[in-house]
Amino acid sequence: MWSEFKAFALGGNMFDLALGFIIGTAFAALVESLAGNVLMQLVAAIFGKPDFSGLLFTVNGAELRYGAFLTELLNFLLLGLVLFALVKLMKKAGLGNFRAQGSRECPYCKEFVPIDALKCKWCTADIEPAQLEEEDAAIVASRTKVAE
Repeated sequence: MWSEFKAFALGGNMFDLALGFIIGTAFAALVESLAGNVLMQLVAAIFGKPDFSGLLFTVNGAELRYGAFLTELLNFLLLGLVLFALVKLMKKAGLGNFRAQGSRECPYCKEFVPIDALKCKWCTADIEPAQLEEEDAAIVASRTKVAE
């Protein structure tokens, strides 16, 4: 049992997972810092406050702190914007593997194919991708020219 555990714990997959987790945690801290320390400070420069947590109103003695919600919503949107921009930048630079995730049914044979598939791997029919990658745009455009 010990040798099996050692093989599992010291196997390549476990180290890859641990390394990915550590790098992901550091990357999340970096992106959160960018959103909180740079972008939210731009919001503070525009609106005069670094956050809206002081905004509230009272109903029957209960405080509704809608400002805290607005601050968290803005943090979320800015964080999403930063992540989107970083992924686009990394994709343009050719770093990382950013293939579309998920699957869908082929309209002809009803087997599942990747969401960005141009041809069904089961029935070999040409299909329209549900998510078009930039490098596949020329292939789809040439199909429409041939059809015309």
